[in-house]
Amino acid sequence: MPETSGSAGRTPETHVIDFRAAEQLLAARDPRGAVKLLDTVIAAHPENTAARLLRARAFFAAAQLRPAELEFSIVLEREPDNAFAHFALARTYERQNRPEQAKRHFRLAAALDPNPEFLKAAHFDS
Repeated sequence: MPETSGSAGRTPETHVIDFRAAEQLLAARDPRGAVKLLDTVIAAHPENTAARLLRARAFFAAAQLRPAELEFSIVLEREPDNAFAHFALARTYERQNRPEQAKRHFRLAAALDPNPEFLKAAHFDS
């Protein structure tokens, strides 16, 4: 009988299921559960930027700001034009009381995407 605990016996299909379940857990306000599922997905697919972005969001929601910062930074290394990742990293810096870094990423997010929320946070008028 195949081993199914941990990452042994996992298939790409089960990783997709875990990713979708993690999305649901995050939506249901269980970020720690989401992180747990995403850890196995990312261990198997470290290049998966979508999984890293979701894990970063889950870390942020769980107030694990240093791991969130690290994951958002990895996403931005791979996708420097990802406006949402800039915005979320800015929020992470804001919560860490690092206003200068936050301001830079808020402005990058707004420059990449004129989303009203990004524009408001960028404070271009000041």
